[in-house]
Amino acid sequence: MDRRPNLLLLLLVLPWIVWSAWQPYDRLTWWLEVIPVFIGFAALEVGARKGWRFSVFVQVWLGLHMVLLLVGGHYTYALTPLGEWMKDWFGFTRNHYDRIGHLFQGIVPALVCRELMLRNRVFARRGWLHFTVISFCMGFSACYELVEWAAALVSAEAAESFLGTQGDGWDTQMDMFLAGLGCLVSLFLLKPWHDRSIAACALHK
Repeated sequence: MDRRPNLLLLLLVLPWIVWSAWQPYDRLTWWLEVIPVFIGFAALEVGARKGWRFSVFVQVWLGLHMVLLLVGGHYTYALTPLGEWMKDWFGFTRNHYDRIGHLFQGIVPALVCRELMLRNRVFARRGWLHFTVISFCMGFSACYELVEWAAALVSAEAAESFLGTQGDGWDTQMDMFLAGLGCLVSLFLLKPWHDRSIAACALHK
């Protein structure tokens, strides 16, 4: 299997990794935020060794999600400049950069799960596909919230930066709602572009 797409993704994201790692706001928080980026690249490499690569459409979204995580890790989600600009633009009372992150936490895993299911012909009926993808994404989001909770138990200071609740008592529920919303965006709004990219990927096997 051609590994060049994975290598290209790494080359595009690598400058962001270097920038993000240079004097982040908090080193422990940085590791907590960006470790999914390194896990993602490791998973892509394992897949490549087994003859698998994702469509270009999914790889683009993976790259965007990685950059989003790297930016959040560098500044912390509560202090990311984009979120501060959004506060000024829309009159928000908190930095909403983490909301974008949790929306992506639904969009990208849904695309990954959907493509794995479709290309491996796991289900004969599409209804089961939607149910499974939604269940996977909500389970993934719930697991991530448990990781945040565990971080809060280990270190209160790091947890404040990692969780980024900013005093919102409903932060966990909103995070999971946005992940679910992102999943629906992938399944219904992004479906035409994703299907075309999967078809193109099949032609180049």
